[in-house]
Amino acid sequence: MRAQTATTADDAGRLKGRIRRRQEGAMLKAAEKVFARAGFQGATMAEIADLAGVPKATLHYYFGSKEELYRAVLDNILTLWLAETESITADADPATALTAYVRAKMRLSARRPDASRVFANEIVHGATHIGEYLRTELRKTVEARAAVIDQWAAEGRILPVDATHLFFTIWAATQTYADFESQVCAVIGKPRLSASDHERACAHVLTVVLRTCGLPCAGDHLRQVAPPPANTTH
Repeated sequence: MRAQTATTADDAGRLKGRIRRRQEGAMLKAAEKVFARAGFQGATMAEIADLAGVPKATLHYYFGSKEELYRAVLDNILTLWLAETESITADADPATALTAYVRAKMRLSARRPDASRVFANEIVHGATHIGEYLRTELRKTVEARAAVIDQWAAEGRILPVDATHLFFTIWAATQTYADFESQVCAVIGKPRLSASDHERACAHVLTVVLRTCGLPCAGDHLRQVAPPPANTTH
């Protein structure tokens, strides 16, 4: 009987945990959307709660203040982004690792454009909420991954590059399709970027990154310049 009671309690606890995670996820998603559109100053807890479909009191129960919620959104974004750098390791194939990283960044820009916009807005306004994180955790991550890229270069596996600025280039090139989507759409004459547009952009960014590092790109064998025709005049 006690075992059955314990099992029932465990099941109830797991169900409660799933409900909590689902609610928290919905609130973070709604907050990401509102912060992307209105910025930190313009966003309100009432609007976020309404979009998440929860009472404002529930939102305050999970996140005590707007600043706490904003920091949680930024933490979630940075956790996702930094996890994608794990493909860059000393024993990895450079082309495979860089391709995986660029594709992951492009995928996040396509699927989570609001996340990129929230982050960009925070940086434009001086990184007042995450400045310390950037100076510590982000800096340590970039230094560690840059050291790997420097090692690849020292071993002759890629051309020498400024590894830190290579990361800046990748971030700028991939996140522009989220942060400046309206500009990109205006120039190419489309209301929204399609999956094929993102794939075309990804192929271009990969070409830039891989060629900068002296690595082969997909389709290079098709792009080889044909030799000049033989001179048949005598």
